[in-house]
Amino acid sequence: MDSTMGDDDSYSKSVGRWSVFYYGSGHMLNDITSACWFTYLLLFLMDIGLSPRDAAVVMLSGQVADGLATIFAGELIDRFGHFKVWHLAGSILVAISFSSVFGGCIPCNIFGSHSLTMETIGYSVFAAIFNVGWAATQVSHMSMINCITLDSTSRVVLASCRNAFTMVANLSLYAVAGIVFTTTSSNTHDDIENQYRWIAYLSIAVGCCFVGIFHLGTREPRLKANASAGNHARIPWDYWFKKVLYYQVALVYVLTRLVVNVSQAYLAFYVINDLRMSQSAKALVPAVIYVCSFFVSVVLQEIAWTGRRLKAYYSAGGILWVLCGAVIFLLPRNMSWFVYVLSIFIGVANALMMVTGVSMQSILVGEDLNGCAFVCGSLSFLDKISCGLTLYILQSYQTTSSKSEGDLATDVYASVSRFGLGLVPAFCSLVGVATTYSMNLHPQNLKSTMVPLLE
Repeated sequence: MDSTMGDDDSYSKSVGRWSVFYYGSGHMLNDITSACWFTYLLLFLMDIGLSPRDAAVVMLSGQVADGLATIFAGELIDRFGHFKVWHLAGSILVAISFSSVFGGCIPCNIFGSHSLTMETIGYSVFAAIFNVGWAATQVSHMSMINCITLDSTSRVVLASCRNAFTMVANLSLYAVAGIVFTTTSSNTHDDIENQYRWIAYLSIAVGCCFVGIFHLGTREPRLKANASAGNHARIPWDYWFKKVLYYQVALVYVLTRLVVNVSQAYLAFYVINDLRMSQSAKALVPAVIYVCSFFVSVVLQEIAWTGRRLKAYYSAGGILWVLCGAVIFLLPRNMSWFVYVLSIFIGVANALMMVTGVSMQSILVGEDLNGCAFVCGSLSFLDKISCGLTLYILQSYQTTSSKSEGDLATDVYASVSRFGLGLVPAFCSLVGVATTYSMNLHPQNLKSTMVPLLE
């Protein structure tokens, strides 16, 4: 370790509350647009006439672009640093491109063709551009955790606050969506595009406000600068590939993202098509999930963390999801109200798994700061590709006739929505718990504190 870092006790002290707040706010634009992406993109594309497979192609194009961009962003950040520059550049690209994902097919207007093929290509192009900016923001923001402090417990609180702001972002989206869906009509193709255009514009406005707060309140991390200025060269990729813990953390992180993202993508389909609930439910049910996740994330900030506790809390969240997934798959339509009860437990499980799953990356990185962005980028690459392929496969079996089918219970028990919201997250959670059990999460080099996270 560089002597500059070793001699400065400030790196091992607990991070102040305001510093944590400013850092956590930095991912709001990404989070609110991501929530809109996973919750409403497939629904929006199918509502305007695209087939389930074409909608999945648009989603997959964005996920692949995101995955590839995370690798390049991680490599460049490790080489040149400047987290905030990458964050700002990515945020600008997200703000500019996201409105075009939900704001109508711009290439269709340019070429004067509104065929389904042209619409699929047009939406895919802007989905890819949006996800390139999203990746730059995500990798720079996530890898900053390891360079703000060496204190392992403070790293967890930064991840926890980041997750709490994710919940705030999701709640903001569903509040906006709830207002738009209840105050505007959706009778025509143009009406539907107008609804989602307003949701996109308002989401961008909210997210950009928090990007400004982040850049005004957060300084460029000095640990990265010190590590780059010292005698340590950039850590090669194969250094990580020789670590068993890298593969374990990668698997847990990917499975956790699959649980959250796939369930989020099929939640709206489940409540509308399978349970036949009102249109407002596709905003209200997710809101319950994220309210619960927010409060759990706040509580997690006050816990003194060790490797054993990370494993225990992750396992608790995973087991909760296994139980919820089984109930979701078997829930009959005449008990649709019970989905609100399930939402509470899903919210708790999501927070437990996300906070601890992300924090395991900090245990892996330790003080190897010249490779932290690659770790975040490579794990995000695996996350995006696996999520895109999973959604594509599920959508390949999706039908457009579910809304007009009868009310027989046998019509819904084997639906794609029940697999996507119930069985896939449950299976991923079970494998994640088993993998976590085999981990050795005892940071040997990090300075840790056995006091509450914030002082």
